[in-house]
Amino acid sequence: MFKPKVPTMPQPTGLTTPPAIVEPTAVLQHTPQSPTPLAAQPTTNRPTVQLTPGSVLALVGGGAAVVLVVGAVLVSMLLAVAITGASVAICALVIRSLIASDNQHR
Repeated sequence: MFKPKVPTMPQPTGLTTPPAIVEPTAVLQHTPQSPTPLAAQPTTNRPTVQLTPGSVLALVGGGAAVVLVVGAVLVSMLLAVAITGASVAICALVIRSLIASDNQHR
């Protein structure tokens, strides 16, 4: 309990200097311990996923549905931008025509 534990560093980082020679004292002596072997990774008992023809069909159908929904959203956004651009262009032409006809009547 009262014995000091010397920290070990597996690989030094940065510049290293040779270690200083330290004489062991009679009270505290460090006995080198052999490194403990690493434990193997425990195996899990989870079942593997097995694809049946029905599940493959469901995956393909779900993927196709996602592609169709994303495509519909993108097309509707493009259509909204096109309609907005056309209406702004028509408004610009009407305002230009009104300003031009106002200048002709003076």
